[in-house]
Amino acid sequence: MDAIESGLVFTPRFDAAGLVTAVVTDAGSGEVLMLAHMNAEAIAKTLETGEAHFYSRSRQTLWRKGETSGNVLRVRKIRVDCDQDALVIIADLDGAAACHTGRRSCFYRVLGPNGELTLDGV
Repeated sequence: MDAIESGLVFTPRFDAAGLVTAVVTDAGSGEVLMLAHMNAEAIAKTLETGEAHFYSRSRQTLWRKGETSGNVLRVRKIRVDCDQDALVIIADLDGAAACHTGRRSCFYRVLGPNGELTLDGV
């Protein structure tokens, strides 16, 4: 195994756009709250402040979760996958909604076997 897969040095493997995928879960329930992307600056700001920062692909800018909504993600732990190209952020949601739609989770729909979407009640 190489140093990235078995070592203890954080060496994120950014994609061609300079991003890694970050899945955010609720520290208490384990519920998946959202998925976003992080560049090196977002990771550094998150580590520095303890609040989740991400990179918006559509706006091409750094943003802090909660800067406009007030729904801040306070990071408890960041897990790094074996390839160091994806992160799981375990956080406390300080507010009611992680999703920009006002829902607690961005994953509020279920895809059925026939391709139809239904609301999951979250």
